Amino acid sequence: MNETRLREEICRFGRSLFERGLTPGSSGNISLRLDDGGWLVTPTNASLGFLDPARISRLDADRRLVGGDAPTKEIPLHAALYETRTAARAVVHLHSTHSVAVSMLPDIDPRAALPPLTPYYLMRCGPTALVPYYRPGDPAVADAIKGLAGTYASVLLANHGPVVAGETLEAAVFAMEELEETARLHLLLRGLNPRTLSPQQVADLARTFGLTLPEGHAHD
Repeated sequence: MNETRLREEICRFGRSLFERGLTPGSSGNISLRLDDGGWLVTPTNASLGFLDPARISRLDADRRLVGGDAPTKEIPLHAALYETRTAARAVVHLHSTHSVAVSMLPDIDPRAALPPLTPYYLMRCGPTALVPYYRPGDPAVADAIKGLAGTYASVLLANHGPVVAGETLEAAVFAMEELEETARLHLLLRGLNPRTLSPQQVADLARTFGLTLPEGHAHD
């Protein structure tokens, strides 16, 4: 897909996420890693619902701005995911309500911020890590992401929002949607002792669909 089409895809998916209330105002950002090592990334203070393809930020392989508007301040976050998830070609970061709410709950397991409620949660997202709070744009968040050693494609930033890496923009967006729905289910079911997938069922999904789960997740 050429760069013009990729710019249009960022705008199309961004508008879809915005119109469904998954990231309000000018929150959230999307990036794509290009074949030449450069990036396309949404601009700073831009609403995902009203993106202009021509104004999408174009960065070179050294993350220098070479075209479009100034990029989102969350470049360190995206860069850390690309560095540690080498197959990733897209990163989506939102401020979706239910995922943010889960990130604020006490006693969340940082290795498994959400329980395995559904097969599609594991198939699209894998287990979700929780990293501590950092102010938006803080370069230190990159060290927290790197500390996960590439074992998680989906991460909750405490008191901030979810970020997901995918092999395509479509895959990253679909995983983000699944993550938000799982967070919503989790909040609806809190205190009701829901039936989650058993370790055997998780292991079966991993074998059948070739899922790479962080060590221990198939048999905790």
